[in-house]
Amino acid sequence: MALVVVCALLCLSCWVSFYFFLCYVNGSRSYEWNCRLVTLVHGIVAVCITGYIGHMDGPWPFAYPGTKNTPLQISALVVSLGYFIFDMAWCVYFRTEGPVMLAHHTVSILGILSTLWLGESGIEGCAVLFVTEITNPLLQARWFLKKTRRYRTWLGSVVDVLFVLLFAVMRVFVGGTMLYCELISPRPRFFIKCGGVAMYALSWVFMVDIVRFAIRKSKSWHKQQRDQQVTVAANGHEGKKD
Repeated sequence: MALVVVCALLCLSCWVSFYFFLCYVNGSRSYEWNCRLVTLVHGIVAVCITGYIGHMDGPWPFAYPGTKNTPLQISALVVSLGYFIFDMAWCVYFRTEGPVMLAHHTVSILGILSTLWLGESGIEGCAVLFVTEITNPLLQARWFLKKTRRYRTWLGSVVDVLFVLLFAVMRVFVGGTMLYCELISPRPRFFIKCGGVAMYALSWVFMVDIVRFAIRKSKSWHKQQRDQQVTVAANGHEGKKD
């Protein structure tokens, strides 16, 4: 366990160093810009590692929850633990996030710590990381498109649609199936199951906000289409009629 603590502190220092390096290189950009670059990198790294663990290294998280941690699972969890501690501290210091996101980070940190301390349920922890982080690149892409004034283009619309669909499929349906397998299995500890319930509940809180966003986006798009049709009709260019 002492080695795990040392590795976690080392990963934390690596994420912090990477952030300050980006701040030095991208001095003209904001602190949030560089923090989101760190978030983007972590999301890609976490998805690649946990995807390999779940599909190649094993065991299959839907069939074998509560099993002993493997060295690769521990490595993935430690890397993400260092990131979540860094991002939590950054969000608290700069006050950029609301209570829901802070609760998400808190549950993530406590879940990873519990998994590492128990020495089991690492496969569920990695599966949760995969499900929650797979939408992260799209989320960061939305933010970067907004900051570079490219959001109101076809690319912004594509990113929005992909994000909403991927979030609904992975967080709600895949996450719900994973939680069901966790709850009916006798192997995982009770508070590990409670952590799974808490994370799934947070996913639904995010999902409600996303549905509201999708409705607003749809209304805005339809209003824009109607305004364009009215403009065309007012100018007398409704199109040729044979």
